[in-house]
Amino acid sequence: MSQRFKAACIQVNALNDMQANIQAAGDLVRRARDAGADLVLMPENVAMMEWGRANILAKSQPESEHAALAAFRELARETGAWLHCGTLAIRLPGDMVANRSYVLDPTGEIAAWYDKIHMFDVCLPGGETYRESATFQPGDRAVVARTPWGGLGLTICYDLRFPYLFRSLAHAGADFLATPAAFTRTTGMAHWHVLQRARAIETGCYVFAPAQCGTHINDRQTYGHALIVAPWGEVLADAGEEPGFVIAEIDTARVAEARQMVPALTHDRSYHLAEEAVPAE
Repeated sequence: MSQRFKAACIQVNALNDMQANIQAAGDLVRRARDAGADLVLMPENVAMMEWGRANILAKSQPESEHAALAAFRELARETGAWLHCGTLAIRLPGDMVANRSYVLDPTGEIAAWYDKIHMFDVCLPGGETYRESATFQPGDRAVVARTPWGGLGLTICYDLRFPYLFRSLAHAGADFLATPAAFTRTTGMAHWHVLQRARAIETGCYVFAPAQCGTHINDRQTYGHALIVAPWGEVLADAGEEPGFVIAEIDTARVAEARQMVPALTHDRSYHLAEEAVPAE
């Protein structure tokens, strides 16, 4: 049976002032809710774009004391919307941090949480270097949040490059996939749209991709282009390069339609990797 609702993805240019970032994100969530959004999703690092291990550790907070989580729980109660809180830097025991997503119901209760599994440890052309694993502890659990409209599979940014995670989420009941990100401008220009569309096509899911944009602390540049992608792969909304939000009507019947047209999720087969190629007899 078809259910329809409206989803919105916000796009921000977060700096390293947490209270200012919380205010900016909250204002966009309220605007999206006023535009009719039932589910609003925020990007990775929505409350803080900091640089350097020492600075990130200094500004991360335990879950029970996190100012952004408390503010967003109140925002969910205020707006009556389902909120995906992008990601927050959650201080863990010891000297590590979790890059963690929260899904909040309209009463402000935590419906699900997910820690980013794949760490962005790369050297990009032009001298950009990232070593997330030096500061962040990777997660080890895949999560599908249960919403009134279906399952919302949770991923974060660099996870986008690991299609097996998305396929596992679809098999576990995901109808929609959240891909909050702070994609670099370099990689975003080359890969952002095609990867988001590919993950939708491969799974027959809607993809909700809230994003960071613009220039941040230490002159880091992010790509923007928050997206909403339909299960057949078409882009329903693109936020461009400036802060704001995009919204689209979601028809859950399109998930089943896409999967019926190309039922790849039912065609998985086990196989082994041959040590060497041997001609068939």
